[in-house]
Amino acid sequence: MDEGREGKLKISTMAPPLIKEKKYLLTREVDLLNEGTKRFNLAYYRELKPGQLRMLLINERLAKKGILSLLNTVATDPDVSQRLYLVIVDGNFDTYIKKQLVKQTNLDYFLYRMLRHYEESNQGEITVVNLHQFMKTFYSPFSYPILPVFKVDKENFTYKGTALFHHDKLIATVKNTDDQIIQLMNNNHYLKYLPIPTSSVMLGHVRSNVHMKLDQNYSSLSIKVNLNSRIEEYRGNKNILDHDELASLNKEIESYLDKQSMDFFKNMQNWNVDPLQIGTLSLNPWEKPLSEKQWSHYWKRMKINVDYHLHPKPLTNVK
Repeated sequence: MDEGREGKLKISTMAPPLIKEKKYLLTREVDLLNEGTKRFNLAYYRELKPGQLRMLLINERLAKKGILSLLNTVATDPDVSQRLYLVIVDGNFDTYIKKQLVKQTNLDYFLYRMLRHYEESNQGEITVVNLHQFMKTFYSPFSYPILPVFKVDKENFTYKGTALFHHDKLIATVKNTDDQIIQLMNNNHYLKYLPIPTSSVMLGHVRSNVHMKLDQNYSSLSIKVNLNSRIEEYRGNKNILDHDELASLNKEIESYLDKQSMDFFKNMQNWNVDPLQIGTLSLNPWEKPLSEKQWSHYWKRMKINVDYHLHPKPLTNVK
């Protein structure tokens, strides 16, 4: 899905799906989403069925204007699976598809299997969100949806980071360390690899245990993150076989993560988004829940402190 001319919606699909025939990219500009299905069927000798849909890729420009009406249309179609993968695309995906179809005829299946792999393995390498998860988050209190973002050009389709939404509008895309923080605090609390470039170290098999405490007047938030991991690679100047130097390296990593996380939280406050669902900490069974406006007021002014505690295993046993 992309913006079309004069306020129209530009939609494209690959046909035929998963059969051994030459594939084509069908593109139409329409006023309504379901109009596209009708016009695709008029242009193709086989009927395209909504139940065949497995991925929905939405251009970044369109996502910034709001996507709820589109997703509601898809979600209410009984033939469409709720496990439909949602992806934000930065770039011209049609150009990429046309170029790559010559080299890789099963490109659509390859992209689907890639998303499914990362969803099933839960490595925390990339964000993977399906339609059901997005809509559930959207309609939950104090919750802001996220989606994966891929950068695309003529040759490459590369994971860029995580899109943060305020209601149904894309507000910002976070990448690199900020994206890893989301994986550790919000997703599966697990990362297969966590690079710390400032300390020339690579942590592997990182598992996080996150504790958040919100004070009663909603003026401050304390976050304690325990990280269990092992050192996969180290190219710095410290002798990590020495207990004291290993402890010094741990402090460096903790300080780096503390600063990066607090800077990230400040950005989230400025964007007025809460993808970690911190607002749910304000819910109390004996009190009336805060309105979204009230929570937004507190969230943007809240003092936040993040404290990491790293428990790494070295490359070999420390003497």
